[in-house]
Amino acid sequence: MSEPGTGSPRERPTSGRRLPKGLPGTLAVSLLLLLYVWQIAGRGVSMVGTGEPVLIAIGLGVLIIPLLVIGLIAREYWLAATVQRMADTLFAEGNLPVDDLPRSPGGRIDRAAADEAFEPRRAAVEAAPDDWRAWYHLAFAYDAAGDRRRAREALRKAAGLSRSARRRPTRSP
Repeated sequence: MSEPGTGSPRERPTSGRRLPKGLPGTLAVSLLLLLYVWQIAGRGVSMVGTGEPVLIAIGLGVLIIPLLVIGLIAREYWLAATVQRMADTLFAEGNLPVDDLPRSPGGRIDRAAADEAFEPRRAAVEAAPDDWRAWYHLAFAYDAAGDRRRAREALRKAAGLSRSARRRPTRSP
């Protein structure tokens, strides 16, 4: 083990804040999607501008698509920002989930080990259903077990609880 500050790869970073690896790709795809939305919105406005009742109706329907896309993109970015804040908090507490489950030579997580690691996380959520930290850990246990849908639901639940906890005023003694 090396001394702190030597830059050893095994040394813990001093801050949980780093530029996420997937951010450039996410931004590129989002920009392309916004370009597509701009084009669709332009077509919708053109249809409404014709004055033809059928084209106006179709144009209004087409204009709903950009609104939905923008709303969904905003929702995902908001979730990502909340998850990052939660991860930063857990990092500062030294409580980030650790991926130490055994894997096959192909990289798949051992199913029995994932199931075994899942139970304590589920029990923690049952014991403290309003604790975002428990839900965050449960989300990663679901992910390790291969249940992406439930992992996402648990992460959304954790994010909602985290936002609620941040909004609550702290009481002074």
